[in-house]
Amino acid sequence: MELSTLDYGFIIVFFTLVLGIGIYVSKKSGKSSTEFFLSGRTMPWWLLGLSMVATTFSTDTPNLVTDLVRTTGVSGNWGWWCFLLTGMLTVFVYAKLWRKSNVKTDLEFYELRYGGKPASFLRKFRAVYLGILFNVITMSAVTLAAIKIGGIMLGLDPIETVVGAGLITVVFSALGGFRGVVYTDFLLFFVAMAGAIGAAFYLVNIPEVGGLQAIIENDMVKSKMDILPDLSDTKMVITILVIPLAVQWWSSWYPGGEPGGGGYIAQRMLAAKDENHAIGATFFFNIMHYALRPWPWILVALASLVVYPDIASIAQAFPNVPADKLGHDLAYSAMLTKLPSGLLGVVLASLIAAYMSTISTQLNWGSSYLVFDFYKQQINPNATEKQMVAFGRVSTVVLMVLSAVLALAMQNAMDVFNLLLSFGAGTGLIFILRWFWWRINAWSEISAMFASGILSILIATTSLKSFLFDVETGIFPDWGELPFIMIVTTIIWVTATFVTQPESKEVLRSFYRKIQPGGPGWSKVVDEAKQDNEEIVDSNEKWSVPSGITAMLLGVVLIYSIMFATGYWIYGRTTSALILTAVAAVSGFFLIKAWGRMKENIL
Repeated sequence: MELSTLDYGFIIVFFTLVLGIGIYVSKKSGKSSTEFFLSGRTMPWWLLGLSMVATTFSTDTPNLVTDLVRTTGVSGNWGWWCFLLTGMLTVFVYAKLWRKSNVKTDLEFYELRYGGKPASFLRKFRAVYLGILFNVITMSAVTLAAIKIGGIMLGLDPIETVVGAGLITVVFSALGGFRGVVYTDFLLFFVAMAGAIGAAFYLVNIPEVGGLQAIIENDMVKSKMDILPDLSDTKMVITILVIPLAVQWWSSWYPGGEPGGGGYIAQRMLAAKDENHAIGATFFFNIMHYALRPWPWILVALASLVVYPDIASIAQAFPNVPADKLGHDLAYSAMLTKLPSGLLGVVLASLIAAYMSTISTQLNWGSSYLVFDFYKQQINPNATEKQMVAFGRVSTVVLMVLSAVLALAMQNAMDVFNLLLSFGAGTGLIFILRWFWWRINAWSEISAMFASGILSILIATTSLKSFLFDVETGIFPDWGELPFIMIVTTIIWVTATFVTQPESKEVLRSFYRKIQPGGPGWSKVVDEAKQDNEEIVDSNEKWSVPSGITAMLLGVVLIYSIMFATGYWIYGRTTSALILTAVAAVSGFFLIKAWGRMKENIL
């Protein structure tokens, strides 16, 4: 595919702006580790919210959505739509707790909540486990998508794409730190959204597709359009709807959708000016991420079924793509090749923006773990600020290289998504409860982490999966893999909790005094402190969890209503669209009232 001078112009201007921002903020970002990883904790909610949205708008996301739509229909997106419940819980319950903790990374929380050698081990191990293993896997999935886009749209070899896309990203990430990431995310968000919306509008109306009405009437597309799965298909309902909404959202740890908050979402909450800015940032992110952004990708995925009804048609149209990279996720890139000059440059710039935003965030976040939670704790306890910033920049480069190498060996983003879900299955409940139940200790988390990881590896790499979950001969239904891992992991960590000693009184009281979590789960600790004539409860602090859960439920209704109303307006189903729009308005009204009461409690 040939790019015009105009297309190259868009891309060159974009790269120049991004590098310019990185260089501009590099001096300030290099002043201290707090500046390099948290920008001095001075960020406003709107900038952090846009940064979260830009980060989750990665090159693999439209590919993943396309894969889901083409294989299981629009309803297949419940696999990630379900994490809205996690997001809303983070907004209205956990955002203020994270900001009050004042830690530099969410892993530092371990030595705030737990004590002794188990807490120290947990912090150091997860710094490597998440900062390197999970982080590299996630970045490699994003880079894999970039490889497929480069191969389809530009005819680039995988290595050419990896080197070209990765070099500029790692340079501005290493120079600009977190401030550079957030500032560039502001630009990347608008470029990425303009590209996604512009591409959807144009591609739906190309002659091969014939417009929105032609898509809706196409026999290949009709069965894929429903937002909810076919309720008469029990297996499909359980797999696509019941498990995500009943189990997956609270039980699985997944980057960007961590129960109780965590990862780069926690990093942005910790960088906020105060608790209200942390709440505002996460709420804004969830509205944009779920309510407004999916439909441009979904429309292109549906249109692709008209032009490329199967993988064979994609392979025929793009014979230069290696066989090990072929899949339904390629259809998104295949459709983008039909864009005209000018718009093509904008869309390519938007895809580059999506890639750079996600990778730069993952690099800075993963590097923060390695600096604060491993290097500072394990290698050089007396490290100066200059040394920590230098180590952060070196680790940024190393993480980029590792992810690029792994990406070259991967084939499908969906496989990575499922692997990460199973790796974290059963651990999510701990991340939700550890703030509000005193009895959870470091051994609870250690046992859950190893149990879910070992079970996932055993099931993925041995005949155990066929024995347990084979369609015809397995002990359990083939959709039971995630619930199985979750149940076994939960049994293991709950058992470990009660057979090991609780955290010391000093640790528990110190945590309560700082965070003021409240609730019946801490009544034993509060009562024992009173008996010892020690007051750990702040009388000015009100327990906001009940009102937070109310706000969470209203937020879930609001955002799902907006998202599905948008879909029904597009489909031309006016009655359903009107009803959902009304539901959104009512839930939004009550949410404003609930949020107002919460802000009074915080202030």
